[in-house]
Parts: sequence; structure tokens; C-alpha cells
Amino acid sequence: MNKERLLLWTLAAINFTHIVDFMILMPLGPQLMRIFEITPREFGLLVSSYTFSAGVSSFMGAFMLDKYDRRTITLWVFTGFLLATLACALSPNYSILLISRIIAGLFGGLTSALILAIIGDVIPDSRRGRAMGLVMAAFSVASVFGVPFGLFIASISNWHAPFFFLAGMSVLILWMIYQFLPSITAHLAHRVNKPTPIQVVRRVTGNPNQMRAITLTIMMMLGQFTIIPFISPYMVANVGFTDIELTYIYMAGGLFTIFTSPWVGKMTDLHGKTKVFTIFMALNLIPIGVITHLGQTPIPYVLLITTMFFVTSNGRMVPAMALVTGTAKPENRGSFLSFNSAVQQLSAGLASFVAGLILAEGINGELLNYNIVGYIAIFLSLLCIPLAKRIKVIDTDAVHDVKNIADVETVKG
Repeated sequence: MNKERLLLWTLAAINFTHIVDFMILMPLGPQLMRIFEITPREFGLLVSSYTFSAGVSSFMGAFMLDKYDRRTITLWVFTGFLLATLACALSPNYSILLISRIIAGLFGGLTSALILAIIGDVIPDSRRGRAMGLVMAAFSVASVFGVPFGLFIASISNWHAPFFFLAGMSVLILWMIYQFLPSITAHLAHRVNKPTPIQVVRRVTGNPNQMRAITLTIMMMLGQFTIIPFISPYMVANVGFTDIELTYIYMAGGLFTIFTSPWVGKMTDLHGKTKVFTIFMALNLIPIGVITHLGQTPIPYVLLITTMFFVTSNGRMVPAMALVTGTAKPENRGSFLSFNSAVQQLSAGLASFVAGLILAEGINGELLNYNIVGYIAIFLSLLCIPLAKRIKVIDTDAVHDVKNIADVETVKG
């Protein structure tokens, strides 16, 4: 296995733990709502607290990520993430879990920006779609193995078990970072003076192209995270799923996207980011509309719709992130992507929180107004299509001055 692929697998592993850490809470929703006796609004706060804190840390990271070796800062950030995940596992009640989720989000938010910055530094634009597809396949693996296994051990033990499992995996991945992530300092060579926080903000907000990329990120997150956190509670309360049957949703959706994510990456490089994004964003509207109107429904039909949701959601993210990454030059890529990650996390948190305010609990425990949330998600998603067409990629070549990874080889599909 060549050095570039080892690097990408390491980044995918980091992404895997970050995604599982975020996703594992959502299918645990019905269980946590019963154990802690909390409302949909309080559960929405539990989900959004992670994304809000991730957004704050990503914003602060915009002022520091481009000042250091990517390898050094990744090691420190992931160590903090590991400890915060362990704190979640040890949480005895709702309040402590909420605080632990906030701390985990502080470190988790930085990992997203670091992954994108490293890909942008090492992989040229002509192959960035494939690299992004491989790394984002971690979402699929998390859905197929991470989340279902977490739910399984939670069902035979308790809700603490998935977080212990994730903390154990994080120890292994920390070793992978130390072993396979090289020193990446080429971005430092382009810097004469380190910008102040105000200069970083002005540089991003004063660039119309980057502001369009950030606006796209906001619209995508608002369009998705009004729906995603409440899929599991809705399936249990309204559609008739049991807690263990929720694993079928994540396994089916994740299994398909393991194969479709790399394929979408290839199509992105072959046919263009904007075209592929437009197709998958349009297709994504179908399952959003169906899922938010489901009543008592047979499991096979539900799995067909939720799998389409997973595949099309992942399919729009691959070209979108490749498009956004290409709007920044190497010397300020880390700060821009951290800024973008902050906006992404805050938007996801806001979407979850607002959806929690719209939803209500019926007399028999069913969730009400999910259809209204669906209409809002469809409207916001539609706005993304014309916006994406106005974004221009300015960086077409990656910086390959990377220590300890000489003879970087092509990522083969």
C-alpha cells in the first residue's frame, strides 16, 4: 500500500471516529429520552450542543491551524477528542453528558477542518474528488459497522457502552496518526506574516467566492440537520420500529454508500463537481419528502427510502466539499476550511435545535410536525443548486512539499 493511500486511510479513520461520535447519539435517542425522561427539545439540545461547540472551536481554529505543522496539531486535537469521548462514556446523568458532549464537540470540530486542509495540501484538484470520496466513505463504514455495533452493545448492556467502544478505537487511530501522518509544513513556506484573527475574518468575508462556498455549506446543513437527528425517534414513535431495528436503517444505508461514495468521487473528477452535486441534491429531495410523511410502514419500504436518503446525502457532500476546498489557496486553506467547518457545525446545531422547537409530542408519544420540518428542509436544499453553480475553483494544484512522504503516488480508484 503506497504512502498516499496510507495517509488517506488514516484521515478516513479520523473521520470515522468523529462521525460515529456524532451519529451514535441519534439512534440512542429513544433510549436516552426514556432513561433521562427528557423531551424532544432537550434531546435536540443534546445533539446540537456537540455541533455548536464544534462550530466555536472550528472558528477559533481558523486563527491557528495555518500556523503549525498539520501533523503536530492533529495529534494534539485527536488526543483531546479521545479524552472527551471517554468522559461521555463515564457520564452518570443528562447534565454531565451534555457537558461532555460540548467538550467532545470542541475537539471534534477541529478534526473536520484538519482533514480537508490535509487533503487540499497533498492531493491535486484533478484527483481531489476521488480522495474526498475515499475519506468520506468513513461515513458509510460508520453507518454499517460503527453505529449498528454501538446500538447492539447498548441494547445488551447500556448506553454507556458505545462510547467506551469508541474511546478504545480512538487509541488505535491515535497510533495510526503518529505512524502514517507525515509532517506537512508546505503551507508555512507561503506565509510571511501570521494574520491576526481580524485579518482572517476579513480575508474570508471579503472574498465573494469563498462567501458563496460558506453560504452553500450553511444551506446544506440547514437542509439536512433539521431531518437527520430525529429520524430514529420518529421511526420508533411513528413508524413502528424497535430500538434494535434502527440498526437496519444505518446498516443498509451505510452498506450502499461504501460503494457509492468512491464512485461519486470518480464521477466528480470525470464530469465536474457542479454537475454531480446538482444531480444528487435534486435526488435527495425525494427521500426527504417521503421520510417526513411516513406512518406505520413495512420495514422493507422504509429501508428503501432511508437508504436512498443516505446515498444521495453522501453523494451531494463529496462534490460539495471538493468544490469548497478548491476555493482557497494553500497558504490560507487551513484557516478558511476551519472557518467553513465552524459555520457547518453551527448551522447543523441550529437546524437540530430549531427542528426540536417545531416538533411536538402527541398524546400517544408520537412526534408531530415532522412533515413541516420536511418542507423547510426541501426549500433550503433547493437553494443550494443555483448557489453551487456560482462557485469557482481557484486552486488546481496541491502543494507536494510534504516531509516524509516523498514519491507520493496516485490514488487509484
